[in-house]
Formats: sequence, structure tokens, C-alpha cells
Amino acid sequence: MPSTALTPGTRPADTVEAVLARIADRGDDGVWITVADRHALLARATELEAVAPGERGPLHGVPVAVKDNIDVAGLPTTAACPAFARRADTDAGAVRRLREAGAIIVGKTNLDQFATGLNGGRSPYGAPESVFGGDLISGGSSSGSAVAVAAGVVPLALGTDTAGSGRVPAALNGILGLKPTRGIVGTSGVVPACRSLDCVSVFARELDDAARALDVLVGPDPADPWSRRHRPAAPVARPVLAVPGDLDVADAFAGDHATAAAFATAVLRAGATAGAVVETPTGPLREAGDLLYGGPWAAERLAALAEFADAHPDEVLPVIRTVIARGAEFSAVDTFRARHRLQELRAWTARLFERADLLLLPTVPTTFTRADLAAEPVARNLVLGRWTQATNLLDLAALALPAGTTPDGRPVGVTLLGPAHADRALLAAARTLLPALNPPIQEAP
Repeated sequence: MPSTALTPGTRPADTVEAVLARIADRGDDGVWITVADRHALLARATELEAVAPGERGPLHGVPVAVKDNIDVAGLPTTAACPAFARRADTDAGAVRRLREAGAIIVGKTNLDQFATGLNGGRSPYGAPESVFGGDLISGGSSSGSAVAVAAGVVPLALGTDTAGSGRVPAALNGILGLKPTRGIVGTSGVVPACRSLDCVSVFARELDDAARALDVLVGPDPADPWSRRHRPAAPVARPVLAVPGDLDVADAFAGDHATAAAFATAVLRAGATAGAVVETPTGPLREAGDLLYGGPWAAERLAALAEFADAHPDEVLPVIRTVIARGAEFSAVDTFRARHRLQELRAWTARLFERADLLLLPTVPTTFTRADLAAEPVARNLVLGRWTQATNLLDLAALALPAGTTPDGRPVGVTLLGPAHADRALLAAARTLLPALNPPIQEAP
């Protein structure tokens, strides 16, 4: 893959030309919905080149892709629905912070329509293929952002993550996917999926880039009623790591023995870097995740889209209409019952983090091809979220990490999770864990 690292002294204008050349070289790959005008990008580069070295921001001259459900001033926001498209007058809160730090916003990337899906194929703008090839899905909903980073087009990209959209595509493209604690990165200017759960996420290939982006993005967002103050937890040098103690191949990995074996290896390697390892049941985590699409939170998606879907029924993809329509099936009584059960599951999770600092889970149970998803779009999409859907409901922070490949060359990913505000603790732990999960390949003598 081409390097996206910025060499000291690289002119932002040269960076712009290099990124545009990489986009052109990849052709019609389904990654981008809108690429910013070259003249506008070069004008931004000129602006940055005029900044004195001592006054440059932490992302000076860094090219960034932005998922197309996040507003970028002067560019359309489509949420992968042409009839929804509107030109944004102002930047989303997260984009504004990137610009203030010196970033160059290259353009808007493809997604599962209205950020509803985890496979990357629910878009009229195409279905990006994983960088691993073989017709493998890119994952979604932040498909374009993940592939743009994994393919070496840009070093950083923004996605969103409600059910796993910032982690599933990271796993399926072999990169990092950081899902911050809910509310510490503002969501103003983000087209809502489930407003109470939505997060802006970060894709990167290097931990330093992810950490730098988090430092820039965290902060109050007065236009976001869910914005909250970040109270960072202190990293632990050798954290106690909780790992699943009740996995079976058929259920936990959808029958994928190769992915199950790869996760078992990842657990052994992670354990060698931890202060201690404790086993945990995962049933409560799975139960919490099932509430997202199988419970009344489906109604929150309907609340966000009902007016548009009613006015433009033929412009919303049929599978998206099916998913959001489920929201009408739940009563107020159902909602309170589910909230009460979720509170019990949150209490269980809090007790887990009293005996462990972090939790290690698979990111996805298995992989699928684009043909697989076309044949069975709903059930297989739910499989992809098996280990990610609980995270925001339980108010956890998460960091998806690559963990090598299966013997047949498919990507394997794991996710580190911690309680709210453990974001920097996750990044610190990953500095030791990531090399252990991806040891150098030994050359044959």
C-alpha cells in the first residue's frame, strides 16, 4: 500500500496533488460520493502554507476523508440518498475541530444509506470492496472512510458508530477503528441514526494518528445536547484483561472455524501482554446488543427518518425501509421495560470492570462476500454486529484492532473495550497489544 505519512517539510499543495492522484488511480471504487474541487483544496493548501511553523496545528496539512452523513461546509451531505442531498453551510462540530487543527478535508465518503447497516453495500453509490479483495465486503456503514484509509489514500477518516459502523469496517479492512465514549466528540452536524447513541468515530492505520485525532476532536459541542465532559481514565501499565469464557464456533463465529481459531490465538497473545486474564460470560453483552435492532431503539431510527421516508418512499432503499419500519412495532411500555433491563445489564457490566480493566472481544464473527450479502441482506448484516451492537447502549469506549488473517487470507479483528472515558487507556494498552497481535512474518531460511 502507498504510504500516507507526511514527510517533514512536505508542502500541503504536494499532499493535495498526491491524494488526488491516488483517488484517480483507484478509479470508480465506490469509496467517494463527493471529492472536493481541486482548486478549493489547493486554496486550502496555500492558506496552510502561510501559517508560521510555530503556529501550526497538530493536523497541519493532514488529508482527511469524512463520511457523507457528516456536514462539511460547501459540500453536499447525502447520507447515501440522492433525494436527501443538501449543501451544508457550516461544518459539523467534529469537522470544524479538524480544520482548526490544520487538516485538509478531501471529500465525502460512501456509506450504508442513512448509516443503517454494517456491510457497506446498501448504497446507490456503489458497494466498496475490502482492500483484501476476493469480493469481500468492506463493512459499514462507514465503508468509504475505512477503505480510503486502508487503501492508503488518506491517513485519517471520520466515520460514525451507532451499532458498530466505526469498528466493523476497520476489522474487514485491517486498520484501527476508534469509537470514543459517547458524547465526548460532538455530533452536531451529523445526520442522526439513533441520536442518543450516535458517535463520531476515527479510522487510522497508525496508533499515533488515532491518538492525535482524538486529542483534536474531544471537547464540548454546544450545539449537541448529548455532549458531555471527558473525564479520562488513567492508563494501567499492564491491565487486567477480561476475555470470553463461553464461546462456541457455531454461535460466536457463525460457524467460521478459521476466525474462531484466530481469535483464540489473539487471546493467547493478548494475555501475554496483560497483568492478568479473567474469563467472563458474554450472554449479558449479547442481550444488550439485541436491544438495538430487536428492541425499541429501532423506534429511534424511525423517529429520525419517518418524515423523509414518508415523503420520499421510493428514494429510501427497500432494506432500509424494512429496518426502520420495525420501530413502529414497539409501545411505550415496551420501551420502559427495555430501558429497565438495559439498566440491569449496565450494572452487570460495571461489575465486570470492577475485576478487569479492559475487555477483549472479536470484532466480527466472520466475513462475507458482497454476493453473500446480496443473497441474504438482513440476517447476515445482523451477524456482523453480534459483538459490536451493545457498546453504545452500555456506554463503553472501544478500539478495533487488526489481528492478522486467517489461513485463506481473510482479515481478523479484535476489539478492546473499556468503561466510559477509558479512551486513552485503550490507546495506551494497544501500543503493547498491537505488535503482539501482528508479529513480524518470519522469512523461510
